[in-house]
Amino acid sequence: MLTQEASVEHVLVVPTALFHELGHFQGFRPDAGRYLETLLQPSQVSYRPRHEVEEDPGFKQLIPYCIFRHEGKIFHYTRGKLQGEGRLRSKRSVGIGGHISADDNRSGVSVYREAMQREIAEEVFVETAFKERCLGLINDDETEVGKVHLGIVHVFELEAPKVRPREESIILAGFAPPSELAREREQFESWSQICLDQLLQT
Repeated sequence: MLTQEASVEHVLVVPTALFHELGHFQGFRPDAGRYLETLLQPSQVSYRPRHEVEEDPGFKQLIPYCIFRHEGKIFHYTRGKLQGEGRLRSKRSVGIGGHISADDNRSGVSVYREAMQREIAEEVFVETAFKERCLGLINDDETEVGKVHLGIVHVFELEAPKVRPREESIILAGFAPPSELAREREQFESWSQICLDQLLQT
């Protein structure tokens, strides 16, 4: 039988002060490697109860944020009523991803990549080959969600537009050019708005 403490989700965080030391920014930064080299060091990270850090701007939760692209068109969707993060429900998004959990730390491989692969597998079916690269970082201190998260943006260049929802909370999914999505920018969560602005330039 699980104890109350054991049933609490613990997520990976870094001190917000450390992020500021490395170079605070608002919006998007392409030089992710310079930050992650320090932020992902075992001596800098800790696992804390998610319900506590969701309201504590003293920590940043690191979030893999994955964008799927085929011949310039971007996978997008709407977060349905079953979406776990209530502050993002009904918002549109171009990113798939989520928290790095203490459970991801048990695999013996890179905890970050393990968490990213787990989140993708939980949320969507990717039924095509791809090439992946890290595009940069997102920080948005202008929203309550953004104040306690730091996004690590990955772009998956797909051989075919074969991504479909696995979770019921992902609805109205499809592929569209970023220029088309940008015309409806205000319907998207802030991280997706930042990504769309960047994708229009790449």
